[in-house]
Amino acid sequence: MSAETLAEFQEAFDKFDTRGEGKITCNSLGDALAGCGAKVPAFKVRDICESYKEGTITFDEFCKILNQVKTKNTFKDNIKPIDEMKKVHIKQGSEKSSDWTTHSYAEEEKLAFVDWINFRLEKDEYLSGKKVLPITEEGDALFKALHDGILLNKLVNDSVADTVDERALNYPNASGKLHVMKIQENQTLALNSCVAIGCSVINIDGTNLMDGLPHLCLGLLWQVIRIGLMAKITLKDCPGLRALLDEFESLEQLLAMSPEEILCRWVNYQLNKVGCKRVVKNLTSDIKDSEVYAHLLVAVCPEDKGPIGLEPLTIQDLTKRAEMVLENANAMDARSFVRPHDIVSGNAKLNLAFVANLFNMYPAMDDAGDFEIIEETREEKTMRNWMNSLGATPRVKYMYEDLKDGLAMIQLFDKIEKGCVNWKQVNKPPFKALGGQMKQIENCNYAISLGQNLGFVIVGIDGKNIHDGDTLTLAVVWQMMRHYTLSMLRHDGRIMKDNEIVEWCNKKLESAGKSSRITGFKDAGIATSLPVLDLVDAIAAKPGVPYINYDLVTAASNDDEKFLNARYAITMARKIGARIFALPEDITEVNPKMVMTVFACLMSVGFAKEQMKE
Repeated sequence: MSAETLAEFQEAFDKFDTRGEGKITCNSLGDALAGCGAKVPAFKVRDICESYKEGTITFDEFCKILNQVKTKNTFKDNIKPIDEMKKVHIKQGSEKSSDWTTHSYAEEEKLAFVDWINFRLEKDEYLSGKKVLPITEEGDALFKALHDGILLNKLVNDSVADTVDERALNYPNASGKLHVMKIQENQTLALNSCVAIGCSVINIDGTNLMDGLPHLCLGLLWQVIRIGLMAKITLKDCPGLRALLDEFESLEQLLAMSPEEILCRWVNYQLNKVGCKRVVKNLTSDIKDSEVYAHLLVAVCPEDKGPIGLEPLTIQDLTKRAEMVLENANAMDARSFVRPHDIVSGNAKLNLAFVANLFNMYPAMDDAGDFEIIEETREEKTMRNWMNSLGATPRVKYMYEDLKDGLAMIQLFDKIEKGCVNWKQVNKPPFKALGGQMKQIENCNYAISLGQNLGFVIVGIDGKNIHDGDTLTLAVVWQMMRHYTLSMLRHDGRIMKDNEIVEWCNKKLESAGKSSRITGFKDAGIATSLPVLDLVDAIAAKPGVPYINYDLVTAASNDDEKFLNARYAITMARKIGARIFALPEDITEVNPKMVMTVFACLMSVGFAKEQMKE
């Protein structure tokens, strides 16, 4: 090894020798190797580190590891160091066509998502047993892992439990093969499940995921991961959030804040506890020097993980300082998403994810005392997910606050009935303090009129009710969702009525030789889920080959068995293409509104399949 090369390695090593002791931690090994041009997958790094029981590596040991890696030619030598990573550009198009599209994606985001998926799903028996996990950080391994749809479905479940009944997934046979049609079913299920938890999948289809288009895969993965990270930033899960309110703010205003706003307030609350005068307004430029993170970790670190000190702030080099801060985070088992480069560059997504995960692990909020927690109802959550899945901008976080300017509702009307909105009549932000409230109420009144034009039954509700956050708003949103669902069943320009849906379902069940029937959407028999399961089978089964595995269907003799049936029924319905937002509880409790949407969506799928046969 030449003296020049040795000097380069020493320089890379010193970046992570944050204490100047001539050694680096095992947690820094992967980044240090990457700094020398040898990018080693995280799982390989962990294997190497198992030999270093003290958790540290000297420079001589580092050189030996580096030499072994390069000599074995196990990894590519031409990968740029992490602190120099830029966007990866990819071309897509036909070799026979000059019509090419160039997309780019951030390599650091891919690496962060790989680490997170490996961590969150490492105990999954199928993924680990079939060597799907751990996913290597090299090349397009992540995108290939998404090919068969199984990984994405499991990640959805990790973010929102019980969304997918994994018994419904198609798995490879004994020889490891899975037919392309079965893969397409998995991808259809994954996309419909993503939509059900509030992801927007506009311009994404199963073929994109099978082909592993990086920019689309990473965009969807971020939505799923983000939803899971933000799910517990609520008053129900952390009542202490009440302490983040200013003197004259209400709980409703807290519920309307974006997760980013809440997390920034949480960070400032923790900084104040340890006497730090910094005020964070964002999780990009305000955290680049790591000072905020150093104090934040001190503030939230529990006794059994500490003590955590402020030693990183004695380091002038920002990259070294960031690494030292992350070593402290690692001592708390909270090192995730970000690497030193991501902190110093202020990567918005990854820093948001890092802080959200830290909050979930160590909220460190004082007892807020007794107060009435405003909890989102199941119906409100379903409606919110539906609105967000259609691409509401900005995302709806708390219905009654986020709809009060009327803009989100008007956007949604334009999506459910294209061209119905005259945008010249819409007042757009910013809304001035003087007269702004009247402009917002005008928007809400316009939204009401749009509903009336579509035949909505709107009695005793006006724009001011919506602007004031009245729960009557839910009645309007429900009719919007109903219209959207039924619009898929237009026949001769006319939207189907409830009795026509019931009639079609019963005829379909009868023609398939099924014994189950429904008298309406309040039929008590629906609680068993058998009519739904039978209808899915009637739509999708091939002659002599049932689609539903009836061995998995219980007798529905108790609540637990009813839930299992309902979850399986909804999953199988999504698998054949039904975009269902209902939850298993909606079926077991026979919620007529949501039950209607289930049968209407299945009828839409049935229509589509009948047209394909013709």
